[in-house]
Amino acid sequence: MGWHAAALVIGARGPSQGEESNDMSEALLFPGQGAQFVGMGKDWCEAFPVARETFAEASRVLGFSLEDACWNRGDEVHRTDIAQPGILVASVAVIRVLMERGLDPRAARMTAGLSLGEYTALWFGGSLEFADAVRLVRLRGEAMQRASELVKSGMVSLMGATEEQARSVAAAAAKVGICSVANLNAPGQIIVSGELAALDHLEAVAKDHGIRRTRRLVVAGGFHSECMRPAAEDLARALAKVSIAAPRITFVTNVTAQPETSPDAIRANLALQVCAPTLWEASMRWAVGQGILEYLEPAPGKVLAGLLSKIDERAKVRSVAAPADLAGPSTAPSSP
Repeated sequence: MGWHAAALVIGARGPSQGEESNDMSEALLFPGQGAQFVGMGKDWCEAFPVARETFAEASRVLGFSLEDACWNRGDEVHRTDIAQPGILVASVAVIRVLMERGLDPRAARMTAGLSLGEYTALWFGGSLEFADAVRLVRLRGEAMQRASELVKSGMVSLMGATEEQARSVAAAAAKVGICSVANLNAPGQIIVSGELAALDHLEAVAKDHGIRRTRRLVVAGGFHSECMRPAAEDLARALAKVSIAAPRITFVTNVTAQPETSPDAIRANLALQVCAPTLWEASMRWAVGQGILEYLEPAPGKVLAGLLSKIDERAKVRSVAAPADLAGPSTAPSSP
């Protein structure tokens, strides 16, 4: 499996428009929060100048060294306000390396991102300027952290649960406090989100709803639930000031699990997204239903490849998590 080579101007808002590109079967999937780790992107920056410049550009936009925060400050990379821009920038750095080697984003079948990854997908699809995407995800992380401090909340993974079981136990817990299904990631991989008291009750009654095991996640708060309403309002105000263009390739949103082309609808969904369930499984089933069976997932991590293998075994994902994952005669790392 390979990408068709094509002449490409690497612009801030993804690829420039121009002549039609060759058709291709791959789609691009971008990771979300949880994929971060200490040192993410460092190996790419050591191997490729364009990756180093991508991190440097982001640092100039943010006004602090993103490299230092991601690589040298212990577990600071796991803070929501650092992890979110860090993941986006690491993914963009890899894509820019691939673009130098012939990747033409205009020829991809579709793009999607898991939660935070939607911002990277929208950059890839030409909807967002890189600098705007970096600022927005930094603000998103800060806003979600503030919302987490206002309402003590969290998330629980329901191991092996069905959607019906998840909705049933969430409804029972909602009698105690905010609680709802937050992530429908793949069969047996469902996460609920809510206030801590509600999650305590959920864990106590989970077996009554046929759920044998739960796991409390180490996160700042109850993402993708009404606990994040203040963050959604902050994001809506910020998004109103940002230029968003119609995607140049098919973009599937987590909020509806359907393609979206309207800039106004994209703007609204990005704000709603932090309170709404992430419909990743349904999004991928839509894509596979369109005959899209080949995908590429850039760094950091290989989370989406694992999820897609559970959703439909016909789907194949090429994860490019490290420079060693590059293949072909033109993919040997350049000198630093």
